[in-house]
Amino acid sequence: MDIVEFLEYMNSGKSIADRPDIGECMHWLSQEALRLTAELNGSYHTPEEIREIMERLTGKPIDESFNLFPPFYTDCGKNLTIGKHVFLNAGCKFQDQGGIRIGDGALIGHNVVLATLDHSLDPKHRADIIQAPISIGKNVWIGANATVLAGVTIGDGAVVAAGAVVTKDVPENTVVGGVPAKVIKTIMKND
Repeated sequence: MDIVEFLEYMNSGKSIADRPDIGECMHWLSQEALRLTAELNGSYHTPEEIREIMERLTGKPIDESFNLFPPFYTDCGKNLTIGKHVFLNAGCKFQDQGGIRIGDGALIGHNVVLATLDHSLDPKHRADIIQAPISIGKNVWIGANATVLAGVTIGDGAVVAAGAVVTKDVPENTVVGGVPAKVIKTIMKND
């Protein structure tokens, strides 16, 4: 299985259970991601060098407006799409095998976790992996230590408060916070 086939399958919503070829590809991609993030996190790099490493990690062009403060961690990289003028602060951990899309102008705070994989609640099938993408809209701000779970869409202009655990979609131009995250307020144009 090549990367294109893997990404098509992971983005199809089909079950990963009983697919050893998927597991082998996940393992290979995670090893490559470990190598590249170790390179990224192991010493100082200029912004240009960081973008070059991120391009190798994602397999996609990274806009020159992108900015990242290492360390950064991911288990795949190849199912991560990053828009323009995106900033990732230090300590972010992305589990992107299920797909992560980050819109233009998004700000991601310290130690944010984006988790696209889950496991079955049925103990007999606990090892089964269930994947669902995370979509982050334009001009979203995710505060430090927030966690966004599989299948969540965060609407344009939304804010996720520090420490929140986001389990459901976030409407655009709202502020959510808490565990689990709930709407705190709607953002007005002058806020």
